[in-house]
Amino acid sequence: MSTRAPFTREAPDVRRTALIEAAARVLAARGVAGASVRTICAEAGVSAGLLRHYFDGVDALVAATYEATGTRIDAALEAAVAAAGADPRARLSAYLTASFAPPVLDPDLLATWLAFWSLVKIDPAIAAIHRRTYAGYRARLEELLGACDPKVDARLAAIGLTAVVDGLWLELCLDATVFTPAEAGTIAERLAAGYLR
Repeated sequence: MSTRAPFTREAPDVRRTALIEAAARVLAARGVAGASVRTICAEAGVSAGLLRHYFDGVDALVAATYEATGTRIDAALEAAVAAAGADPRARLSAYLTASFAPPVLDPDLLATWLAFWSLVKIDPAIAAIHRRTYAGYRARLEELLGACDPKVDARLAAIGLTAVVDGLWLELCLDATVFTPAEAGTIAERLAAGYLR
């Protein structure tokens, strides 16, 4: 008996989004090696020929999935900043600690992200997306740091904080028994405080 999802007719944007979401699920479950046209299309519930209608093959779909994943994370971080109110320090804190809460803190997101990272050194399109995505995170962090302290070396602080947040996020996704999300936030906050006056 087949476990394949039934094929359905949907609006073009819905089908494109369904392919991107299916690619993310397949990357999380099977990695890059398991991300075939057939597997992704079965996961999305569309015919295999439909993928080429929206994308120039699996590589283009994986790139679009990386873009969409970055956009989703950015939206979660921005929502946390908006919810923090007008205080610059609270906004910086919200940006730093949002990585340690859902939807960013998610083992499935880790698996998908690891698939993207595995391609950064071998796929120029993925490398460009990575460069652009991380530049955006650092620029936003620089802006938030500068609002807290106009004299801070925002560039170096953003690089250091991004690296620490990424490392803490990675460890939390891999093994949440070593430290808690709250402790990860405390570590990031202490590092940020060291940069600010």
